Amino acid sequence: MNQQSTATPAEHQGVALGSSFYAAMRILPRSQREAMFQVYSFCRFVDDIADSDAPRAQKLADLQQWRDDIDALYRGAPPPRLRDYVASLQQFGLKRQDFLDVIDGMEMDVPADIRAPDEPTLDLYCDRVASAVGRLSVRVFGLPEQDGIDLAYHLGRALQLTNILRDLDEDAGIGRLYLPREGLLAAGITSNDPREVMASPALPQVCAPLVKRALEHFARADEIMSRNPRRVVRAPRIMGKYYHSILQLLIARGFEKPRRPVKLGKASRIAILLQYAII
Repeated sequence: MNQQSTATPAEHQGVALGSSFYAAMRILPRSQREAMFQVYSFCRFVDDIADSDAPRAQKLADLQQWRDDIDALYRGAPPPRLRDYVASLQQFGLKRQDFLDVIDGMEMDVPADIRAPDEPTLDLYCDRVASAVGRLSVRVFGLPEQDGIDLAYHLGRALQLTNILRDLDEDAGIGRLYLPREGLLAAGITSNDPREVMASPALPQVCAPLVKRALEHFARADEIMSRNPRRVVRAPRIMGKYYHSILQLLIARGFEKPRRPVKLGKASRIAILLQYAII
Protein backbone atom coordinates (compact mmCIF):
# COMPACT_ATOMS: atom_id res chain seq x y z
CA MET A 1 0.00 0.00 0.00
CA ASN A 2 1.19 3.49 -0.70
CA GLN A 3 1.52 5.95 2.11
CA GLN A 4 -1.62 7.87 1.23
CA SER A 5 -3.90 4.86 1.48
CA THR A 6 -2.80 3.89 4.99
CA ALA A 7 -4.60 6.81 6.62
CA THR A 8 -8.21 6.43 7.65
CA PRO A 9 -10.86 8.04 5.43
CA ALA A 10 -12.40 9.60 8.53
CA GLU A 11 -9.19 11.58 8.91
CA HIS A 12 -9.64 12.93 5.42
CA GLN A 13 -13.14 14.35 5.47
CA GLY A 14 -11.54 17.53 4.15
CA VAL A 15 -11.19 15.92 0.73
CA ALA A 16 -14.79 16.99 0.12
CA LEU A 17 -14.17 20.58 1.09
CA GLY A 18 -13.25 21.77 -2.37
CA SER A 19 -15.85 19.74 -4.21
CA SER A 20 -19.30 20.68 -5.38
CA PHE A 21 -20.67 18.04 -3.02
CA TYR A 22 -19.46 19.67 0.18
CA ALA A 23 -22.14 22.35 0.33
CA ALA A 24 -24.83 19.76 -0.33
CA MET A 25 -23.55 17.51 2.45
CA ARG A 26 -22.93 20.09 5.14
CA ILE A 27 -26.65 20.92 5.38
CA LEU A 28 -27.48 17.38 6.51
CA PRO A 29 -28.04 16.34 10.14
CA ARG A 30 -24.84 15.20 11.82
CA SER A 31 -25.23 11.42 11.47
CA GLN A 32 -26.16 11.72 7.80
CA ARG A 33 -23.38 14.22 7.19
CA GLU A 34 -20.76 11.97 8.76
CA ALA A 35 -21.99 8.97 6.77
CA MET A 36 -21.85 10.92 3.52
CA PHE A 37 -18.35 12.19 4.21
CA GLN A 38 -17.33 8.60 4.84
CA VAL A 39 -18.84 7.51 1.52
CA TYR A 40 -17.16 10.28 -0.44
CA SER A 41 -13.88 9.92 1.40
CA PHE A 42 -13.86 6.24 0.45
CA CYS A 43 -14.62 7.17 -3.17
CA ARG A 44 -11.84 9.73 -3.19
CA PHE A 45 -9.32 7.21 -1.87
CA VAL A 46 -10.04 4.58 -4.51
CA ASP A 47 -10.26 7.23 -7.24
CA ASP A 48 -6.86 8.58 -6.23
CA ILE A 49 -5.42 5.08 -6.55
CA ALA A 50 -6.80 4.69 -10.08
CA ASP A 51 -5.50 8.13 -11.10
CA SER A 52 -2.08 7.85 -9.46
CA ASP A 53 1.23 7.45 -11.27
CA ALA A 54 1.95 4.19 -9.47
CA PRO A 55 2.66 1.07 -11.57
CA ARG A 56 -0.52 -0.61 -12.72
CA ALA A 57 0.28 -3.74 -10.70
CA GLN A 58 0.57 -1.62 -7.54
CA LYS A 59 -2.74 0.10 -8.25
CA LEU A 60 -4.46 -3.26 -8.72
CA ALA A 61 -2.99 -4.45 -5.42
CA ASP A 62 -4.11 -1.31 -3.61
CA LEU A 63 -7.65 -1.63 -4.94
CA GLN A 64 -7.70 -5.30 -3.93
CA GLN A 65 -6.69 -4.25 -0.43
CA TRP A 66 -9.74 -1.99 -0.33
CA ARG A 67 -11.94 -4.94 -1.35
CA ASP A 68 -10.41 -6.99 1.43
CA ASP A 69 -10.99 -4.16 3.90
CA ILE A 70 -14.63 -3.75 2.86
CA ASP A 71 -15.13 -7.51 3.27
CA ALA A 72 -13.57 -7.30 6.72
CA LEU A 73 -15.85 -4.40 7.63
CA TYR A 74 -18.94 -6.43 6.75
CA ARG A 75 -17.60 -9.46 8.65
CA GLY A 76 -17.51 -7.33 11.76
CA ALA A 77 -13.72 -6.94 11.86
CA PRO A 78 -13.14 -3.49 10.36
CA PRO A 79 -9.56 -2.35 9.76
CA PRO A 80 -8.56 0.90 11.48
CA ARG A 81 -9.31 3.06 8.45
CA LEU A 82 -12.91 1.82 8.31
CA ARG A 83 -13.69 1.54 12.03
CA ASP A 84 -15.78 4.72 11.99
CA TYR A 85 -17.98 3.24 9.26
CA VAL A 86 -19.59 0.64 11.51
CA ALA A 87 -22.21 2.99 12.95
CA SER A 88 -23.16 4.29 9.49
CA LEU A 89 -23.58 0.76 8.13
CA GLN A 90 -25.84 -0.14 11.00
CA GLN A 91 -27.90 3.05 10.95
CA PHE A 92 -28.41 3.39 7.20
CA GLY A 93 -28.12 -0.16 5.89
CA LEU A 94 -25.32 0.58 3.43
CA LYS A 95 -24.75 -2.34 1.06
CA ARG A 96 -21.40 -4.10 0.70
CA GLN A 97 -21.93 -4.63 -3.02
CA ASP A 98 -22.25 -0.89 -3.67
CA PHE A 99 -18.83 -0.26 -2.13
CA LEU A 100 -17.38 -3.10 -4.20
CA ASP A 101 -19.02 -1.76 -7.35
CA VAL A 102 -17.27 1.57 -6.84
CA ILE A 103 -13.91 -0.20 -6.56
CA ASP A 104 -14.69 -2.23 -9.69
CA GLY A 105 -15.50 0.98 -11.53
CA MET A 106 -12.23 2.63 -10.56
CA GLU A 107 -10.38 -0.52 -11.60
CA MET A 108 -11.80 -0.31 -15.12
CA ASP A 109 -9.18 2.38 -15.84
CA VAL A 110 -6.26 0.46 -14.35
CA PRO A 111 -5.27 -2.50 -16.58
CA ALA A 112 -5.40 -0.07 -19.53
CA ASP A 113 -6.80 3.44 -19.94
CA ILE A 114 -10.39 3.43 -21.15
CA ARG A 115 -10.52 4.48 -24.79
CA ALA A 116 -13.75 4.64 -26.77
CA PRO A 117 -15.68 1.97 -24.84
CA ASP A 118 -18.74 0.44 -26.43
CA GLU A 119 -22.10 1.64 -25.12
CA PRO A 120 -22.66 -1.24 -22.65
CA THR A 121 -19.18 -0.74 -21.17
CA LEU A 122 -19.71 3.01 -20.85
CA ASP A 123 -23.03 2.45 -19.08
CA LEU A 124 -21.44 -0.10 -16.75
CA TYR A 125 -18.68 2.39 -15.96
CA CYS A 126 -21.26 5.09 -15.16
CA ASP A 127 -23.18 2.67 -12.98
CA ARG A 128 -20.12 1.68 -10.98
CA VAL A 129 -18.42 5.02 -10.48
CA ALA A 130 -21.54 7.16 -10.10
CA SER A 131 -24.82 5.30 -9.61
CA ALA A 132 -23.26 2.93 -7.05
CA VAL A 133 -22.25 6.01 -5.06
CA GLY A 134 -25.83 7.16 -5.46
CA ARG A 135 -27.16 3.87 -4.12
CA LEU A 136 -25.10 4.37 -0.97
CA SER A 137 -26.15 8.01 -0.73
CA VAL A 138 -29.92 7.57 -1.08
CA ARG A 139 -29.92 5.18 1.87
CA VAL A 140 -28.30 7.90 3.95
CA PHE A 141 -30.78 10.50 2.67
CA GLY A 142 -33.70 8.25 3.62
CA LEU A 143 -35.52 7.81 0.31
CA PRO A 144 -37.97 4.92 -0.14
CA GLU A 145 -36.26 1.83 -1.53
CA GLN A 146 -37.41 1.90 -5.16
CA ASP A 147 -37.33 5.68 -5.53
CA GLY A 148 -33.83 5.61 -4.07
CA ILE A 149 -32.63 2.99 -6.55
CA ASP A 150 -34.22 4.87 -9.45
CA LEU A 151 -32.80 8.21 -8.35
CA ALA A 152 -29.33 6.72 -8.03
CA TYR A 153 -29.66 5.26 -11.53
CA HIS A 154 -30.71 8.47 -13.25
CA LEU A 155 -28.89 11.13 -11.23
CA GLY A 156 -25.68 9.08 -11.15
CA ARG A 157 -25.65 8.73 -14.92
CA ALA A 158 -26.57 12.40 -15.41
CA LEU A 159 -23.67 13.52 -13.23
CA GLN A 160 -21.15 11.14 -14.78
CA LEU A 161 -22.08 11.98 -18.38
CA THR A 162 -21.74 15.66 -17.48
CA ASN A 163 -18.32 14.93 -15.99
CA ILE A 164 -17.27 13.15 -19.16
CA LEU A 165 -18.41 16.03 -21.37
CA ARG A 166 -16.79 18.63 -19.11
CA ASP A 167 -13.45 16.82 -18.84
CA LEU A 168 -12.94 15.73 -22.45
CA ASP A 169 -9.65 17.56 -22.95
CA GLU A 170 -8.34 16.86 -19.45
CA ASP A 171 -9.01 13.14 -19.83
CA ALA A 172 -7.44 13.12 -23.29
CA GLY A 173 -4.32 14.64 -21.76
CA ILE A 174 -3.84 11.52 -19.64
CA GLY A 175 -4.71 9.11 -22.42
CA ARG A 176 -8.37 8.47 -21.65
CA LEU A 177 -11.40 8.73 -23.92
CA TYR A 178 -14.84 7.95 -22.52
CA LEU A 179 -16.85 8.82 -25.63
CA PRO A 180 -18.62 5.70 -26.93
CA ARG A 181 -17.18 3.84 -29.91
CA GLU A 182 -20.55 3.75 -31.65
CA GLY A 183 -20.84 7.53 -31.49
CA LEU A 184 -17.36 8.04 -32.88
CA LEU A 185 -17.98 5.70 -35.81
CA ALA A 186 -21.35 7.31 -36.55
CA ALA A 187 -19.55 10.66 -36.80
CA GLY A 188 -16.94 9.19 -39.14
CA ILE A 189 -14.15 9.08 -36.54
CA THR A 190 -12.26 5.80 -36.77
CA SER A 191 -9.40 6.65 -34.39
CA ASN A 192 -9.56 5.98 -30.67
CA ASP A 193 -6.53 8.15 -29.96
CA PRO A 194 -7.80 10.76 -27.49
CA ARG A 195 -5.82 13.67 -28.94
CA GLU A 196 -6.89 12.87 -32.48
CA VAL A 197 -10.52 12.67 -31.43
CA MET A 198 -10.28 16.00 -29.57
CA ALA A 199 -8.93 17.61 -32.75
CA SER A 200 -11.72 16.26 -34.97
CA PRO A 201 -14.26 18.77 -36.31
CA ALA A 202 -16.86 16.02 -35.90
CA LEU A 203 -16.50 16.00 -32.09
CA PRO A 204 -19.71 18.03 -31.51
CA GLN A 205 -21.63 15.35 -33.41
CA VAL A 206 -20.30 12.73 -31.01
CA CYS A 207 -21.14 14.79 -27.93
CA ALA A 208 -24.70 15.69 -28.91
CA PRO A 209 -26.28 12.31 -28.05
CA LEU A 210 -24.52 12.28 -24.67
CA VAL A 211 -25.85 15.77 -23.93
CA LYS A 212 -29.36 14.60 -24.82
CA ARG A 213 -29.00 11.48 -22.68
CA ALA A 214 -27.73 13.48 -19.69
CA LEU A 215 -30.65 15.91 -19.97
CA GLU A 216 -33.09 13.00 -20.03
CA HIS A 217 -31.52 11.50 -16.91
CA PHE A 218 -31.68 14.88 -15.15
CA ALA A 219 -35.38 15.12 -16.04
CA ARG A 220 -36.13 11.64 -14.71
CA ALA A 221 -34.20 12.39 -11.52
CA ASP A 222 -36.22 15.59 -11.06
CA GLU A 223 -39.46 13.62 -11.41
CA ILE A 224 -38.39 11.26 -8.64
CA MET A 225 -37.25 14.04 -6.33
CA SER A 226 -40.45 16.04 -6.89
CA ARG A 227 -42.57 13.27 -5.37
CA ASN A 228 -40.45 12.97 -2.23
CA PRO A 229 -40.35 15.30 0.79
CA ARG A 230 -38.19 18.35 0.26
CA ARG A 231 -36.07 17.67 3.36
CA VAL A 232 -35.19 14.17 2.09
CA VAL A 233 -33.99 15.32 -1.32
CA ARG A 234 -32.26 18.58 -0.41
CA ALA A 235 -28.75 17.24 -0.92
CA PRO A 236 -29.37 15.42 -4.23
CA ARG A 237 -31.31 18.46 -5.45
CA ILE A 238 -28.29 20.68 -4.85
CA MET A 239 -25.92 18.22 -6.55
CA GLY A 240 -28.29 17.82 -9.47
CA LYS A 241 -28.71 21.57 -9.96
CA TYR A 242 -24.95 22.16 -9.77
CA TYR A 243 -24.30 19.65 -12.51
CA HIS A 244 -27.31 20.56 -14.61
CA SER A 245 -26.02 24.13 -14.60
CA ILE A 246 -22.58 22.93 -15.71
CA LEU A 247 -24.20 20.98 -18.54
CA GLN A 248 -26.08 24.09 -19.63
CA LEU A 249 -22.78 26.00 -19.70
CA LEU A 250 -21.27 23.26 -21.85
CA ILE A 251 -24.23 23.42 -24.23
CA ALA A 252 -23.86 27.19 -24.50
CA ARG A 253 -20.12 26.92 -25.09
CA GLY A 254 -20.33 24.07 -27.57
CA PHE A 255 -17.74 21.42 -28.28
CA GLU A 256 -15.86 22.98 -31.18
CA LYS A 257 -12.26 24.06 -30.70
CA PRO A 258 -11.12 26.00 -28.82
CA ARG A 259 -12.96 24.69 -25.77
CA ARG A 260 -12.46 26.93 -22.77
CA PRO A 261 -12.88 25.22 -19.39
CA VAL A 262 -16.35 25.47 -17.90
CA LYS A 263 -16.91 26.14 -14.21
CA LEU A 264 -19.93 27.16 -12.20
CA GLY A 265 -19.32 30.54 -10.58
CA LYS A 266 -19.47 31.14 -6.85
CA ALA A 267 -22.59 33.31 -7.08
CA SER A 268 -24.43 30.58 -8.97
CA ARG A 269 -23.39 27.95 -6.44
CA ILE A 270 -24.58 30.10 -3.55
CA ALA A 271 -27.90 30.77 -5.29
CA ILE A 272 -28.52 27.03 -5.72
CA LEU A 273 -27.59 26.36 -2.13
CA LEU A 274 -29.95 29.04 -0.83
CA GLN A 275 -32.76 27.78 -3.05
CA TYR A 276 -32.69 24.21 -1.75
CA ALA A 277 -30.90 24.22 1.60
CA ILE A 278 -33.76 25.81 3.51
CA ILE A 279 -36.72 23.53 4.16
